[in-house]
Order: sequence, then C-alpha cells, then structure tokens
Amino acid sequence: MKKTKINAIIVVEGVTDVAFLTSFIDAELVSTNGSDVPVSTIAYLKEQSKIKPIVVLTDPDSPGQKIRAKLDEHIVNLRHCFIDKKNAVRDGKVGVAEASKHAVLKALEHQLVFDACRQGSIRQIDLFNLGLVGTSKSHQKRIAIADRFHMGYANGKQFLKRANSLILTYQELEDAMREIH
Repeated sequence: MKKTKINAIIVVEGVTDVAFLTSFIDAELVSTNGSDVPVSTIAYLKEQSKIKPIVVLTDPDSPGQKIRAKLDEHIVNLRHCFIDKKNAVRDGKVGVAEASKHAVLKALEHQLVFDACRQGSIRQIDLFNLGLVGTSKSHQKRIAIADRFHMGYANGKQFLKRANSLILTYQELEDAMREIH
C-alpha cells in the first residue's frame, strides 16, 4: 500500500499512535508521551513551526484537549485536526490508534487554524438563541455542528472561541442547525 505523504509534523499522544500512523502516512510524527508535554518537545515544535506546518492530531478526549491547549499556549498557527469520538473507539479505548485509516485521513483533510486574533461576531447569546448552550439538547447539537465544521467536540465556551476563530457567522450556524434537523 502506498503511504500518504504529508509535508508537516503531525503531533500525536503516544507510541501506539505513531506506530499506527506510520503504517499508512509518510510524515514526521512527534509524540507528546501523554498530556504532560515535555518542555523540550514544545521547544522543538516551536522551532520547527518556522519551517513547516505543525498539525495536532490528539485523541478526542480530555487529555487530548489539554495537549491542544498547552501547545496553543506556546506555538502560533498550529493546525488542528479532529477525529470524531464515535470514529475513534475500539475495545473500550478512545484514541487516534483506535480510529480507522479512513477517519484519520479525513481528519487530516480538514486542518483548522484557531487564531485568537481573528475574531468573528458570534456572541454567547447567539449560541443560546440557537440552542447550542442552555438546553438539555445543547450537547448533542454542538456535536453535530462541530462535526459539520470539522472543529472537534467543544463545550459551550470552547465552541464560541472556535466559531469566532473560524469567523463563522450567525447565518452559517443557523443554516447548519437547519441542516441537522
């Protein structure tokens, strides 16, 4: 099988992720060795980000979110890819290594850059009016909308930040809400 060439550094959580991805992807892979990302790894990625893109592909769980946040703190213009949690579960485990090759490649097709300097016009009240926060079904609606825009699962606060970073409009969110109903 021919490997997919990706001219970027792909950051994953562990050695099982590296072993899985190297079976079908030709790219430099960097493991964080869990959620406690070493300072040396951050320094290396920060330096390399001046030369080539850094793509973060962590598990769709809380430790994966922590790694993303830590890397975002120190490195600008990171590219984030998200595998839907439903596509990353096998034998009771959640992770990149538990996903299918297809799910990984699909996630890598949708690289997002969350830039805090880029601010859209979505407000918390807009999310409330759309039912994305404040109701018993908000969680499910956010999952569906996050999947639609390939932005990964997020709680209400994270969702607002990501939607604004992606410069989504109220109309785009409203249209997406109609699509999922």
